[in-house]
Amino acid sequence: MGRYVARRLLQMIPVFIGSTLLIFLMMYALPGDPVRALAGEQNVDQTQIDSLKAEYGLDKPVLVQYLMYLGKLFQGDFGMQIASQRPIAEVIAEAYPVTIQLTMFAFVFTVVAGITLGVLAGLKPDTLRDRGLLLLTLLLISVPSFVLGRLSQYFFAFQLGVVEPNVSLEESWNELLLPASVLAALSLAYVARLTRTSVAENLRSDYMRTAVAKGLPRRRIVGVHLMRNSMIPVVTFLGTDLGTLMAGAVVTEGIFNIHGVGSLVFEALRRREGATVVGIVTLIVLVYLICSLLVDLLYAVLDPRIRYA
Repeated sequence: MGRYVARRLLQMIPVFIGSTLLIFLMMYALPGDPVRALAGEQNVDQTQIDSLKAEYGLDKPVLVQYLMYLGKLFQGDFGMQIASQRPIAEVIAEAYPVTIQLTMFAFVFTVVAGITLGVLAGLKPDTLRDRGLLLLTLLLISVPSFVLGRLSQYFFAFQLGVVEPNVSLEESWNELLLPASVLAALSLAYVARLTRTSVAENLRSDYMRTAVAKGLPRRRIVGVHLMRNSMIPVVTFLGTDLGTLMAGAVVTEGIFNIHGVGSLVFEALRRREGATVVGIVTLIVLVYLICSLLVDLLYAVLDPRIRYA
């Protein structure tokens, strides 16, 4: 197991470098000047602009800037934000807890509701309950998140008045329930469908017929034998879904006026603050890699036949 973890950690290095390099090139190779954009419509002397570029290393080639970024990153330094003159790590640390809280709510809702609906439909395939789940998931997959967010905001806030249309600065947990549900809608649909298909397929397996023939209690048959084998593809999806939820929070936070990573990315893109965007994407890439490793390790827990050398 230890040797496998070491190999996986080594494999993460080129993936991490390739991902961060790609987003770095996308941000810094695009036309535009973040220093000049900071000045707005004001006339600024070119000498001052060149001085600021030299201060932030923007006068160097892109690959040199990336190597400098990696060197600072390994020291815990994400760079300096040009507009606010604050360390990017400090700016991200203020916004990230809100997004993490929103993401965790959405993730828990996805796991509980998605797996429950999928199991209920998978145990009775080709029934009205099963077809109802397929129709619901098709609807959730088809409706874009920004449309679903506006509809839920209109219905629950303006029509029923059970929630506030926007999240306050305190970001209490009850205010985050509606945006978390909107954020989790697409993932819930995939988890429910994946669980339903996996459960329905494993119900026809030989080991299930053997368990029934041995006279085991139905609770043990479903809870132990069926669920452990059916959860392997679901866990695979959920492992990478955390990063997807964080990326999808950009749209949801904009709809519900949540001051998290989403609003931070939007403002950074508007001001051409490439370092801020790269810093946030770097954290999301790390989340993806760590979750991927944890998923591989969970396989051995779900299926004892899997061994890591």
